[in-house]
Amino acid sequence: MYVTTAGLGRREFPHPLSPSRIREGDRVIVSGPVGAHGLAVLAARESLPVGKGLVSDAAFLYPSVKLLFALGEGLRFMRDATRGGLAAVLNEAVQGTGVGMEVEEAEIPIAGEALAVSSLLGVNPLETANEGVFVAVVAPEAEVEALRLLRSHPLGREARGIGRLAIKNPQSVMLTTRIGGRRVLDFPRGLLLPRIC
Repeated sequence: MYVTTAGLGRREFPHPLSPSRIREGDRVIVSGPVGAHGLAVLAARESLPVGKGLVSDAAFLYPSVKLLFALGEGLRFMRDATRGGLAAVLNEAVQGTGVGMEVEEAEIPIAGEALAVSSLLGVNPLETANEGVFVAVVAPEAEVEALRLLRSHPLGREARGIGRLAIKNPQSVMLTTRIGGRRVLDFPRGLLLPRIC
């Protein structure tokens, strides 16, 4: 057996970005509209006429991610919302912690075309892969600045604060729906859309 190790870069942010750093009251930010990539791939593979207006969100995230380094210790956690989409990332963030997450469905950005196609196909856009979207958890006092920084970049113009960390319902994500109901937003279940990357 051969084991090799290679240095591929250098550390640019001095603070660890980890779920272990999130705290009650921290804010959850999504960098842009979710769901478009997975739905665009599905529509192209299946030659679905409903997906003609869908465009993948695939993008190089580092320039917008780097903007948040200015928050210092106020930046707690970041992750791209790829496999499993937003639902998977939010659940992974609170697993093994003593806090839960409360998210407002009305605040989650979803492009109109993606929302229409997902409704038509019965696919949850919160569980659909993204290639140009990430989730950040920041300290409460850093939320306004985080949104200002993200919105100054073309990829982050539609960045939104979508929720907060709370002691209630530890290790789970509670979604307040558009009509005011509450339900658990769980890990995606069943077969995810086939990956291409």
